[in-house]
Amino acid sequence: MKKILLTGCNGQLGRAIQKEYGDSADFILTDVIDIPGIVRLDISKIDEVMGLIKEAAPDTIINCAAATNVDGCEKDWDMAYKANAIGPRNLAIAARETHSKLFHISTDYVFPGTSPKPLNEFDEPGPISAYGKTKYEGENFVRSFADRWFILRTAWLYGDGKNFVKTMLSLSETHDELSVVSDQFGSPTCADELARLIHYLEPTDNYGLFHATSEGSTNWADFAEEIFSLAGKSTHVRHVTSKEYKEMNPASADRPAYSILDNYMLRLTTDFLMEDWKTSIKKYIKKAQELQ
Repeated sequence: MKKILLTGCNGQLGRAIQKEYGDSADFILTDVIDIPGIVRLDISKIDEVMGLIKEAAPDTIINCAAATNVDGCEKDWDMAYKANAIGPRNLAIAARETHSKLFHISTDYVFPGTSPKPLNEFDEPGPISAYGKTKYEGENFVRSFADRWFILRTAWLYGDGKNFVKTMLSLSETHDELSVVSDQFGSPTCADELARLIHYLEPTDNYGLFHATSEGSTNWADFAEEIFSLAGKSTHVRHVTSKEYKEMNPASADRPAYSILDNYMLRLTTDFLMEDWKTSIKKYIKKAQELQ
């Protein structure tokens, strides 16, 4: 049975990976906070990382730990850099020492959002936020220090945890109208789909950088309308521009206006196809309603 060390095990993707593998893997679960039955690990501390990984000697390390609060990263660069860059660096160094495969999860925010077309793995990054910049540095460290690595860039992730879908549904309980940005475009991606891809790639030697988002694209306002329609909510979505939203929320960090990713390397080197975003969100809403 494969031994997999999973960081950020209580996040959306960490939970989805555990569900995807079930009993087919021997997990070493880690998180940065104290949780019964889970190893406490601060990936920004090289001694902690090296000690645990040398002792555990995992076949694979899957890094789901990150500082993902975009506005929070803007306010605290050091925190963001430790989590999103130093942490991946430390895991990459340890992975090389133990000859472990390393999966690192990255983001569409490594791009500036100015492209008029979907972005593939060969397009030049140019992050515009602290979150995007630190995530891109994390990618570079993984490339530099690990020898068997997968970097998966994803976007607009939702699953079992805090996310845009749950926020919209929660707000719809108390609001007749919500203002949502309509000039930022991307591909909503279910954590279950990304976990399915990791499970597919993990046994292979098909290393490298992959874009990994659901097929199709939308904007935040249209995504909200799709969520409300599927959930049977009557909340009206008021389409606003990024500029208007910034005026209402001046502390918010800049977001890419266009960050639709093209899963080019998946198409070129595998037969794996990510599910269309509309299919995934329909399943997600249906499951959420069944659990109520």
